[in-house]
Amino acid sequence: MYQKFDASKNNRNNIWHYHPEIELVYVNGGAGKRQIGSNLSYYTNGTLILIGSNLPHCGFTDKLTGNRSETVIQMKTDFLGNDFFDIPEMKKIQTIFEIAKAGVVFFGETKQQLGAKMEALDHQSNFERLLSILDILHGLANTEEFRILNAHGYSLEADTKDNDRINMVFNHVKNNFKEEITLQEISDLVSMTIPSFCRYFKKITNKTFVQFVNEYRLVHASKLLAEQPMSITEVCFECGFNNFSHFNKSFKAFTGQNPSAYRNQLSTVLQ
Repeated sequence: MYQKFDASKNNRNNIWHYHPEIELVYVNGGAGKRQIGSNLSYYTNGTLILIGSNLPHCGFTDKLTGNRSETVIQMKTDFLGNDFFDIPEMKKIQTIFEIAKAGVVFFGETKQQLGAKMEALDHQSNFERLLSILDILHGLANTEEFRILNAHGYSLEADTKDNDRINMVFNHVKNNFKEEITLQEISDLVSMTIPSFCRYFKKITNKTFVQFVNEYRLVHASKLLAEQPMSITEVCFECGFNNFSHFNKSFKAFTGQNPSAYRNQLSTVLQ
């Protein structure tokens, strides 16, 4: 499936979700949140991402992202037949499909060149698109300009019940991160005891729940610092932190810069 979104047609799929199809997304320009599995980050100057089968992720663009367009390709690993990607010529593509289970972001010339090829799909016939998609996958499989997003581990059970449960947790954090979220509250939501939930969440995401919530708040802070004319104190409290000193320390540990330096650097990047 191929889709293209722009200012006149926004991608409204902005909740945490998963699907069996592999998804390749190119965001042309702009800046926004990148939320894939338990990896949370803020991108600038667009992004090119490959998301593996059943890996939970959130929408990447909205009316504030400032991107020119968003191109999405979804495909099942057997979209050309059960054995097509098993032949020797397709081995590298099969490997990148495996790596994509943890989410992959591409950068540099790879992002620019393959992003342009993805956008060109808009003007091609179905047969031309098929050949172009294979060419794009070949490009993804043969570059070193990539980074694995959940490099420290993300393991989701094949059971749909587990997928639904973790999505429920992620969406609850998305909707309530500005308030305190207690372990009791989140454990009750998924009908687990606190110790069981903590073990379950750490096993899947390789992070504690508290760490995940704080990272979600810090990525939102990155977004506000880039997009809104708010004071840093206002950003702190808008993101759910109730202690300015703790916010400053956490933000520097997460991004390598304090909030004011981060905003100043970002303003030059986005100009």
